[in-house]
Amino acid sequence: MIAVTAEEMRALDRWTIEHGTPGHVLMERAGAGATRVLRERLRAPRGCVVVVCGPGNNGGDGFVVARHLRRARVPVEVWLTARPDEVRGDAARMLARWRGLRGTVHDLTSADRLEALARRLAGAAAVVDALFGTGLNAPVRGVAAGAIAAINSCGAPVLAVDIASGLSADTGTPLGAAVRATVTATFGYPKVGQVVYPGVEHTGLLAVVDIGIPPEAVAAVQPRVSLLEQQEVGRLLPPRPRDTHKGHFGHVLVVAGSRGKTGAALLAAQGSARAGAGLVTLAVPATLQPVLEAHVREAMTAALADTGDGAAAPGDAAALRALLAGRTAVVCGPGLGLAEETRELVAQLIRHCRAPLVLDADGLNAVAGTDVLRARSGPTVVTPHPGEMARLLGADTARVQADRLGAARALARSQNVVAVLKGARTIIASPDGGAAISPTGNPGMASGGTGDVLAGVVGALLAQGLAPFEAAVLGVFAHGAAADAVAARQGEVGLLAGDLLGELPPTLARLQTAARPEAPVGRGYRVGA
Repeated sequence: MIAVTAEEMRALDRWTIEHGTPGHVLMERAGAGATRVLRERLRAPRGCVVVVCGPGNNGGDGFVVARHLRRARVPVEVWLTARPDEVRGDAARMLARWRGLRGTVHDLTSADRLEALARRLAGAAAVVDALFGTGLNAPVRGVAAGAIAAINSCGAPVLAVDIASGLSADTGTPLGAAVRATVTATFGYPKVGQVVYPGVEHTGLLAVVDIGIPPEAVAAVQPRVSLLEQQEVGRLLPPRPRDTHKGHFGHVLVVAGSRGKTGAALLAAQGSARAGAGLVTLAVPATLQPVLEAHVREAMTAALADTGDGAAAPGDAAALRALLAGRTAVVCGPGLGLAEETRELVAQLIRHCRAPLVLDADGLNAVAGTDVLRARSGPTVVTPHPGEMARLLGADTARVQADRLGAARALARSQNVVAVLKGARTIIASPDGGAAISPTGNPGMASGGTGDVLAGVVGALLAQGLAPFEAAVLGVFAHGAAADAVAARQGEVGLLAGDLLGELPPTLARLQTAARPEAPVGRGYRVGA
């Protein structure tokens, strides 16, 4: 599903208007659609609906909602944060139509009117928020901020028109103050800020209203962000031929582990195996190899040069090239540690590796502040959490979290990598500006090792021939969906990274079936059939 920025939505509206659909027609469709959402999702509220409008086009949509409610014999009143003569354009047309029905406009132009609004909201059956739309780009202040506070504290269900007032359409962060809606009726397409946190919490239930944006407009504007859906993602992993063997599904090399962090290495290797890699080799510091040999069954092991205290060292370049030979994908970083020798190994591996590479955890810390990734000739997927992303960008974590999409795109573009910014609503960004947002996952994943599993999963999908962006998209979505299945069964609290491993095969099977219901996954010959 497409998700759009504020500028992309303006471009879609502009194209539609320039090609024959007047702006007031789009506004009428928007308001009528929002009214349907109000009556369906808020169960046709009995009692007065209070519509709080600003002077712009979002307020114009609100006037349409009020008119449709009046015609449906629903008690409704309109409050306006501007003088009526300050309303312009299509919004003025809709205000005139509301007043043509003898609709009253309650004054909300000064702070002393906020108390009156609060009294009306206290008895309202529902509230319609039509203060600000997607064009807002500065902090909300004054009477508007007071109105938002009154809406949030009134206790009535709230319908936001297009977007919760005060919410950034691009980043999902509140601009000073933002409405917390029960339901949002958004127009045309979801806005990026509505499907990332904290915007999700301000949006409530998101309903998309079709206002007649034609496919030609989408083709002309070419929005670059998608909110991932199960059927779309499932198509990325084709069904396996019946006459296949392990060589068809790649060989993943996992370079991971150090003393005290062997679990990360195991989880990454097992993640690769559970995501379908034909072969997995786990390369660990030599002094740890005997320990890990006792814990891995499906994966092979290999020894890395060792500092003597359980940390990986560069060793001989010829040995590293031999280790990399024949691998169809490499995962580097889980649990590697931060020893100086280990950093040298990571740099050496990046220089010599021609296969698709997933760089995670300490592998990312090893390259922070360098341009070694940009110089790579092979495809690269990086999987940072917000702190690691901040180090890679030379920023702070708060800045990364304030614009997660922007941060992921900046790293992808500057380092020529596919960037996976982990967290609630993980973002996958491509060097060409394309991006995807995954809706899967839950707070139970906030435990050690889940990122190591993800790195292994993405490595396995690369080894099976998926392009880097598609491997990251499928890996992130399936990883989160597996965690959702575990949480549904046993709850979020106490969810372990290891719980995801056994859930990955059925999750991938469900995704494949959703994409190809006519060809059930795993159907084979049965004796007597």
